[in-house]
Amino acid sequence: MAEADRDDLISIIDEEDKTTEIPTTLPLLPVRDVVIFTDMLLPLFVGREKSVRAVEEAVGGPGFVFLATQKDAAIENPSTDEIYRTGTVGRVLRILKLPDGRVKVLVQGVAKGTISKFMRKRAPYRVKIDLLPEPPVEEKVTLEVEALMRNVREQSEKILALRGELTNDVTSILQNVDDPGKLGDLVASNLRLKIDESQALLEILDPVERLKRVNDVLSRELELSAMQAKIQSEVKDEISKSQRDYYLREQVRAIYKELGEHDDRSIEIEEYEKKIKKAKMPKEANTEALKQLKRLDQMHPDSAESTVIRSYLDWLVELPWSKSTQDVIDIRKARELLDREHYGLSSVKDRILEYLSVRKLNPRMKGPILCFVGPPGVGKTSLGKAIASAVRRKFVRISLGGIRDEAEIRGHRRTYIGSLPGRILQSMKQSGANNPVFMMDEIDKLGSDFRGDPSSALLEALDPEQNAAFSDHYLNLPFDLSRVMFILTANITDTIPMALLDRMELIHLSGYTEEEKLQIARTHLIPRQVRENGLKPKQITFSDGALRQIIGEYTSEAGVRNLEREIGNLCRKAARRIAEGRRKPAHVSRQTLPKYLGAPKFIPEMDQEENQIGLATGLAWTQVGGEVLYVEASLIRGKGDLIVTGQLGEVMQESARAAVTYARAYVRDAKGKRQNFDTTDVHIHVPAGAIPKDGPSAGIAMATALVSAMTGRPILNDVAMTGEVTLRGRVLPIGGLKEKALGALRAGIHTVLIPQKNVKDLADMPHLVKRKLKFVSVKSMDEVLAQAMVRPRGKRR
Repeated sequence: MAEADRDDLISIIDEEDKTTEIPTTLPLLPVRDVVIFTDMLLPLFVGREKSVRAVEEAVGGPGFVFLATQKDAAIENPSTDEIYRTGTVGRVLRILKLPDGRVKVLVQGVAKGTISKFMRKRAPYRVKIDLLPEPPVEEKVTLEVEALMRNVREQSEKILALRGELTNDVTSILQNVDDPGKLGDLVASNLRLKIDESQALLEILDPVERLKRVNDVLSRELELSAMQAKIQSEVKDEISKSQRDYYLREQVRAIYKELGEHDDRSIEIEEYEKKIKKAKMPKEANTEALKQLKRLDQMHPDSAESTVIRSYLDWLVELPWSKSTQDVIDIRKARELLDREHYGLSSVKDRILEYLSVRKLNPRMKGPILCFVGPPGVGKTSLGKAIASAVRRKFVRISLGGIRDEAEIRGHRRTYIGSLPGRILQSMKQSGANNPVFMMDEIDKLGSDFRGDPSSALLEALDPEQNAAFSDHYLNLPFDLSRVMFILTANITDTIPMALLDRMELIHLSGYTEEEKLQIARTHLIPRQVRENGLKPKQITFSDGALRQIIGEYTSEAGVRNLEREIGNLCRKAARRIAEGRRKPAHVSRQTLPKYLGAPKFIPEMDQEENQIGLATGLAWTQVGGEVLYVEASLIRGKGDLIVTGQLGEVMQESARAAVTYARAYVRDAKGKRQNFDTTDVHIHVPAGAIPKDGPSAGIAMATALVSAMTGRPILNDVAMTGEVTLRGRVLPIGGLKEKALGALRAGIHTVLIPQKNVKDLADMPHLVKRKLKFVSVKSMDEVLAQAMVRPRGKRR
């Protein structure tokens, strides 16, 4: 391709006749962004290899090349249909090879022509052309043509004058061109026309007709240039007017001052002074506010900087520097409120009441940093609201899930357009007090990227030793957060950075038992859903059996969120019945439940009809509570390899290897002879295969399944186990026992084997769980196998 350097575009009118004969077959050089007229002299930058070859072919021949414009400048490889047929024969005057591989060619338009045939169909094209000679012009120019030429000259000079490009040389060139066709080409080549308009002018052969068309285009261009010059003039006038208004406004202020009156600007400054005084800021903040107010007073009121200062002052005066709510601490009433709002959660309530008791004895104590950790739906967020109600403080909440920008926490600096303080100070302003209950939800969902690490920005805010002087990038002033009671929530602690986790006091909220869910449904969920769906308490009733069935077969969760959703579904169906005119109250029982909610969604997983060989029941902890985990083991003929499936993590795979080693050693000792495992592969599978799993707590379940598969002894189907196994068969402690026990209870397990060192955790186990589950402590695999496997006939456990 060839691109024209429009800045170097020059038109030359040569009065001498061209006696050089032009061949009828020439190489074609497609050009873009420019239409070349006769007598034009301009440099072309040729970049494509095929176009460079076309230029070299022209230089090696008679020195001519046919210049035709491509219809779409964006196309890199135009086909024959994408090139205009009418173009200009150009003489190659000079060629210069550039360091980047391109070629700079100086060409001059010689004559018009049209492509009659493409002699070469592939680039570089070679074309056969027919020259298009212009009709001769009468020797004596008529009066009409003379007037037309004068009009074209005058309009051209006006346009150039508006652009600031009119010089004596240009005026001389325009005046010396007497041929109407050459004058039209000269003016057209220097107009900023679209490609299709320039091509249309090139294709007009009659010089007078072409000049008339150029005259029409000049009239339009003159109007556009005049409008452009008018707009530029108005902009300059507006700038001058703004400067004049500023000086006049200053004079008006001086006059008002002499008269003892106040203008709008003075009133605004006085109002800010009153607000600053009323805000009772610390000394450092007060000094900065007065400094910025002084700057505002000296600025033009309509300047961009004055708007920034106003926003800054508005934030300073609206923040609760010294405003606080009075704590009303009544421990008994607080206990009653917490019990009324939340069922269970005794350990959490005790910690909250302890804080309130200390706060009552020592009002100047620093606010605690509590972190509620537990599965979804157990009431972490609503518990924060209940705490605020108990101490009669303001409550604010922000969600940290998905935040990746540090500026969301600390704010942007005032140098950025549209900058604001971070979410912490925004929430403090929203609360209107400097001692609210501040809840930060989903702190385990924080992210980080190139914009910074939000968790690092929280370190200062959540450190009682530092948050008395929390600094936001926007304010750039210390703000006291030491009186704020921060409450954070998380589903897991693994993703929370250690430095941030060290600043919190963790309070674990486990899932609810069936009895607790039943009580929560009766006291909280049903009344709320009845009210929200426009029903009256007598219009729908629930039996205990129906609620238990909803809990066990229509939901499978540690919390009560899905339980409330199903209750709301039943209430909506009852509302529809009443809206249709049925006045009979709806009663939900075990018999009518499938009619409203359909078939059960969750069948209890204890679906084995009898005890099975190689199938052990383990327990797992997940973000949504405890779950049962089945471990299957099978022996197949092979080369002594271990096959592990079920998307197991590295730690769990290592537990499987340890379990295999123990099981092989156990079987050899039990049989009293060496058994050959070199021809037997061991396959361990942990369903479901699509769910990733990891951790060491399934070690004893794997070892039990392997021993069962190797000895042929079945495993009791109502026994679940959790614990890490060693090569010598020792059972090591695990975590999350309470959540795992609740998962076992939901799955219909009767006996749970736990490590002996986890017996201390039974103190925090709900009484209902300890009553319905039998916990057996074990310290070795011998004890596990004795409890979990079916005894041979004739032997007692």
